[in-house]
Amino acid sequence: MTVLLIFSIALLVAVLLSELADRSVLSMAVLFLLAGFLCGPGMLDFIRLTPDDPIVQRLAELALFSILFTDGMRLNLLEFTSKWRLPGRALLIGLPLTLLGTAALGHFVAGLSWLEALLVGAILSPTDPVFAAAIIGREEIPLRLRHLLNVESGLNDGLALPIVLALMALVGHEALHVGGLAGELALGVALGVAVPWVGCRIERSRFFSVRKSYEPIFAFSLGLLVLSLGLLTHANLYLAAFAAGITIATVRPDLRKEFHQFGEIVAELLKLAALLVFGVLMSPRFFSEVPVSGYVFAGLALFAVRPIAIAIALIRSGLDWREQITAGWFGPKGFASVIYGLLIVHAAVPGADRMFHLVAIVVTGSMIAHSSTDVLFARWFRRAEARL
Repeated sequence: MTVLLIFSIALLVAVLLSELADRSVLSMAVLFLLAGFLCGPGMLDFIRLTPDDPIVQRLAELALFSILFTDGMRLNLLEFTSKWRLPGRALLIGLPLTLLGTAALGHFVAGLSWLEALLVGAILSPTDPVFAAAIIGREEIPLRLRHLLNVESGLNDGLALPIVLALMALVGHEALHVGGLAGELALGVALGVAVPWVGCRIERSRFFSVRKSYEPIFAFSLGLLVLSLGLLTHANLYLAAFAAGITIATVRPDLRKEFHQFGEIVAELLKLAALLVFGVLMSPRFFSEVPVSGYVFAGLALFAVRPIAIAIALIRSGLDWREQITAGWFGPKGFASVIYGLLIVHAAVPGADRMFHLVAIVVTGSMIAHSSTDVLFARWFRRAEARL
């Protein structure tokens, strides 16, 4: 009940400040992160949670699933395939370079073994669709750049997952089951495509008809069914969510308009609740346990690795320098990295606590830095457009 009360108060304050936040560097994400930190252990001590608590992982999973499903609803498959060139560069060149660059920092700066460093690099390589949504939703940003960031953040979680699981097995000296990993990914995509497609075909048959006012709930029910089946079958939830959103947007493009406002609200509430819980984990003691080298690692991982990797990936891409800088900066780390970090804690991988601390510091810094700068970048493009 205490968690619900604190969330309610934080939500009310956030809503009252929302207009100011939209015009300034004030961030709703940081507000909830700060609320969780202040109410957690070592501060007001109203809420006590650990990374092992099921609520932490479940809430982060739900938030990430909902935002990926909502993001997928923005992409019609025809639009997706015709504009693959830029996201492809980010995914096929930028993602591996980010992983390797972060791993090098983990080994030489943070003092991890090479296998541990590669595991941390894999955990931190995906960008987060939750925080990327802040810049994707701003119309001042060029459409091709928003498309790049949206597709990249939607797909790279699923691409990084098999690498994370493989490296977990190697660090923990366990047998690597490649077939099982591939099966989870393939099943996630299959569920994400099949369930909405069948549901939309049934709805279009002469026996059924959905009232217009119920269309958002129809889309929501399809997403909920994909989530339920994914949990039961141990499919990759994140690829399932993104594939389901894309399928609905392709088969029933009219539904995405009806679902937009409803879906955004659900995703936003889950995101803010997950941020509150994550803030509780970031106690003063937690920060004090990270050595100076860990903070140096976090700073370089945020401010150097991603921008350099994307700059290389986007050479001769046709994007102007403003767009390239924006693409390089908006590689926020978030729920996917937290979930993957929690995976190594739950699996009791050797050195998991140290690795999770590094991941959490990078994610916290990213949440603060990236969620507070989308307004500044939007103004930058608006002023540039006004001068033309």
